[in-house]
Amino acid sequence: MGSLFRSETMCLAQLFLQSGTAYECLSALGEKGLVQFRDVSVARETRAAPAFLALPIPLYLVQEINRADIPLPEGETSPPAPPLKQVLEMQEQLQKLEVELREVTKNKEKLRKNLLELIEYTHMLRVTQTFVKRNVEFEPTYEEFPSLESDSLLDYSCMQRLGAKLGFVSGLINQGKVEAFEKMLWRVCKGYTIVSYAELDESLEDPETGEVIKWYVFLISFWGEQIGHKVKKICDCYHCHVYPYPNTAEERREIQEGLNTRIQDLYTVLHKTEDYLRQVLCKAAESVYSRVIQVKKMKAIYHMLNMCSFDVTNKCLIAEVWCPEADLQDLRRALEEGSRESGATIPSFMNIIPTKETPPTRIRTNKFTEGFQNIVDAYGVGSYREVNPALFTIITFPFLFAVMFGDFGHGFVMFLFALLLVLNENHPRLNQSQEIMRMFFNGRYILLLMGLFSVYTGLIYNDCFSKSVNLFGSGWNVSAMYTSSHPPAERKKMVLWNDSVVRHNSILQLDPSVPGVFQGPYPLGIDPIWNLATNRLTFLNSFKMKMSVILGIIHMTFGVILGIFNHLHFRKKFNIYLVSIPELLFMLCIFGYLIFMIFYKWLVFSAETSRVAPSILIEFINMFLFPTSKTNGLYTGQEYVQRVLLVVTALSVPVLFLGKPLFLLWLHNGRSCFGVNRSGYTLIRKDSEEEVSLLGNQDVEEGNHQVEDGCREMACEEFNFGEILMTQVIHSIEYCLGCISNTASYLRLWALSLAHAQLSDVLWAMLMRVGLRVDTTYGVLLLLPVIALFAVLTIFILLIMEGLSAFLHAIRLHWVEFQNKFYVGAGTKFVPFSFSLLSSKFNNDDSVA
Repeated sequence: MGSLFRSETMCLAQLFLQSGTAYECLSALGEKGLVQFRDVSVARETRAAPAFLALPIPLYLVQEINRADIPLPEGETSPPAPPLKQVLEMQEQLQKLEVELREVTKNKEKLRKNLLELIEYTHMLRVTQTFVKRNVEFEPTYEEFPSLESDSLLDYSCMQRLGAKLGFVSGLINQGKVEAFEKMLWRVCKGYTIVSYAELDESLEDPETGEVIKWYVFLISFWGEQIGHKVKKICDCYHCHVYPYPNTAEERREIQEGLNTRIQDLYTVLHKTEDYLRQVLCKAAESVYSRVIQVKKMKAIYHMLNMCSFDVTNKCLIAEVWCPEADLQDLRRALEEGSRESGATIPSFMNIIPTKETPPTRIRTNKFTEGFQNIVDAYGVGSYREVNPALFTIITFPFLFAVMFGDFGHGFVMFLFALLLVLNENHPRLNQSQEIMRMFFNGRYILLLMGLFSVYTGLIYNDCFSKSVNLFGSGWNVSAMYTSSHPPAERKKMVLWNDSVVRHNSILQLDPSVPGVFQGPYPLGIDPIWNLATNRLTFLNSFKMKMSVILGIIHMTFGVILGIFNHLHFRKKFNIYLVSIPELLFMLCIFGYLIFMIFYKWLVFSAETSRVAPSILIEFINMFLFPTSKTNGLYTGQEYVQRVLLVVTALSVPVLFLGKPLFLLWLHNGRSCFGVNRSGYTLIRKDSEEEVSLLGNQDVEEGNHQVEDGCREMACEEFNFGEILMTQVIHSIEYCLGCISNTASYLRLWALSLAHAQLSDVLWAMLMRVGLRVDTTYGVLLLLPVIALFAVLTIFILLIMEGLSAFLHAIRLHWVEFQNKFYVGAGTKFVPFSFSLLSSKFNNDDSVA
C-alpha cells in the first residue's frame, strides 16, 4: 500500500524484449499489472494478431448453455494467456465438444419425442375405451369386399350386403381444429363416418413443436377401404396424431401394459441422458469461458506489442513504459519469468531513461479507500505528486454529510445497512447485482462512515427520529420558578410563578437568572428540554448557523495550508510568501476573527448574563463601518484590535495581487533567487503556466541542501508579464470574493440539517402521533399499518432522498470550497497493462465473428 498523501514516484523505463520472448514477457506483465505502455511504434511496423484469434466461439455451444440455464464461471477463474502453439488445440477441443454435444442433444430429442408420443397413446387408449365397448364373442366377421367403384354406397344395408369391413381411426387433434376437422369429414365422406370426441383433462406437450396445448381425442368409424384412405388423408392435413386402435379388449390390455413398460424405460434413459448432457454442458461452459478470457488476454498482448518499435539491428522489440519506482524490482522479475518460460538463451532486460515529461498519477487504493479516491477523481485526476485530498476526505466527507443528516435513528439504520454489505462483500450476487444495488455496494465503506458519523451528530443534536433522548437528566429545573421555593426577600426581585400564573398562561418562560433554574449544561449535546420549548427553532438556528460558519472557515483554512505543502514539495517557496501567507492573513483576519468572537461570547457570557451580551453580527458589521459612537463591545480594546486586523487585511490584498508577478519579473531580469529549486518533473498546471514557461529551461537538480551559488540564470524563450499579471489578478479576485461566497456556501450545513429535522418531525406528527393517540380498542390494529407506513416513508424519503441530497451537497463543499484552495486535478491517471482490467463478462460478440 503506497502513500495516500501524494501520488507515487514514477520513472520512465525502456524494455528490450527479444522477439521470441516478447509474448511471454508481456503475458507476465499483464498478470501483475505493473506498467503503463507508451506508443512508440511506427505505422508501418504494426503487427496484426494471428488469424486464429478471430475464430469465433461456436454459437451452438452458447445457445445450449443458455438454454440449460448453466451460469458461466465469470470471475471465478482467470486462466493465463496460452502459448501460441496451444491455441489451435483449444479450437479443436471446442469443435469436438460441439460435435459431442450435438449428438447427445439429438439423442435426447428423439427420446423425448418418443416419450411424448407414448404418453399421448396411453391417454388416447384410456379415453377411447369409453366410446365403444365391443365384445369379441358378438363381433361379426366380414370378408374383404371387392372394389366399390361401380356400386352405390347409400345405406348400411348395402354395406352388409357387400360384406364391407368396419374400420377405425383414432388419435389426437388440436382443440382449435376440431370444428373444421368435423366439417371436412362430413363433406368428403358424405356422412359415411361416425366421429366421437372427448377433451383431455390435462394439456400435453406437442412432440413436434414442444408447445403445451389442449388436445381432443377422436375415434372415427368408417366402412370401406376408400373411405379409410380419405379419412387418413384428412387427418394428415390437420396434423392429427394418429395411433393404431386395438380391435379386441385383450389386445388393448397388452398394448397398455407394453406402453407403461416402455414409458418407464424411457424415463430412466432420458434422466441419464439429461445428466450426461448437463455434465457436457458444464464442461462446455468452462471451456467457453476459458477460451473467451484467454483470447481477450492474447488480443491485449498483441495490442501492446503493436505499441512497441522494432530494432532491426538488434532484432528485438523496444517498449517504453511508466512504472512506479517501488515496482521496478517486480518488473525485472516479470521479465526474467517471461524469458524463462519461453526458453530463450538471451534474457529481456530494462533500462531507466531520464525524461522531463509529466508522468501519470498513480495512487494505490484498497477496498476501503477506493470509494473516497473515486470521489476526488470524479472532480479531476490529481497532478503528479501534488497533495491528494482523498486522505482527508475519508474523515471530512462523512462528517460534513453527518452535520446535514444528523439523526441518531436514521444514521443507525444507514450504518446497519452498510455493515450488512461489508460483512457480505464476498457474496457473488452483490457483485453481479443491478446497477443501483451495485452502486450502493461499491460505496459500502462510505455509507458505513456516513452512518457512524450521523449517529455521533445525532447524539450532539439529541435527535432520534425527531424525538429527544433524556440520558443524563435535563439541566433546567421548572420547580425553581415557583414562589414557594424562594425566600420572601428574593421574590420581589424576580418574576416567579404561582398557581394562578400557571393556570392562566399557555406559554411560560424559564428565567436562567433565577437561582436553581439552570443547573449547568447537558453533558453531551443539546439538552432534551429544548424539544419542548416554543423557541426551539430560534435556539437551534443560532447554534447550527454558527457551527456551519466555524466548520466552513476551518475547512477552507486547512485547504490553504495544504497548498503550502505543495509549494514546499515543488521547491517554489516564493508562492508561500507571496500567495499562501497573504491568503491566510486575508482569511484569518476577517473570518478567523469572526470565529474568535463566537467562541469568546460562548465562553465569557453565561446564561444569567446572556441578555446583556452584544450581537456578534452587529459587532462584525461595525468592524468595517468604523462607528463614531462608542459601543459596549465584547472586550476591552476591541476597536484597536479590529483596526489592526483591517490594516493587515488591506496590506495582504496588494501583495496577493502584485507580489508574485513582480517577483517573477525580477527573476526574469537575471536576479538571484531563493527557494526556486524543483525536483522531479515539470508539471503542467492550470494556474502556473507562467512558471512553467519561466522555469522550463532551468537545469533541475534534486538535493537536500540549497544551491550555494544561487540559481542559474533563467533563459526563457517567452515571458509575457501582462499575461502573468492578469492570471494572478483573476486568481486573487476569485479568492477574495470566494472567501465570502464560500463561507456563505457552508451555511447549507445549517439549512439541510434544519430541513432534515423538520421533515422528520412532520412525518412523526402525521403518522406516529396519530397512531399512538387512538384509543386502546382500535389502537393496536391501527398501529401496525401506521408503523409499516412510517418505516417505508422514513426509508424512501428521509434515508434515500434526504441522504442523496446531503451526499451531493457534501461533494460540492469538497470540490468547490475545499479543493480549489490547493488542488489542481490536471493530471492523467495511471492505467497499467493489467489483465484484471479486462471485462470478465461474456457477451454475444465474443461468440460470433
